[in-house]
Amino acid sequence: MPILQSPKKNLRKSQKNEIRNKRFKGQMKEMIKSVKDAMLGEKKADAAKLLPKAFSLIDRASKKNLMHKNTAARRKSSLAKLVG
Repeated sequence: MPILQSPKKNLRKSQKNEIRNKRFKGQMKEMIKSVKDAMLGEKKADAAKLLPKAFSLIDRASKKNLMHKNTAARRKSSLAKLVG
C-alpha cells in the first residue's frame, strides 16, 4: 500500500481507469459477439445494421489505446468479411 500522497492518488486513478476500460472493452466484445450471432442466425440485415456500431466501438478502443491500431484493423476486417 502506498504511503505518500502521489502514489496514493496514482493508485486511485489507475483503479478508476481499470474499471472504465473494462466496461468499455466489455461493450465492444458484446457488440462483436452480437454481430457474429446475427450472422450465425442468418439474419444478415441485423448484422449489417450492427456492423457500423461495432466499427465505432473498435475505433474508439484503438483511439483510447485499449488495443493496438493493427489489432483494431484486423478485427474490423474480419467482421466485414464475415458480414460481407
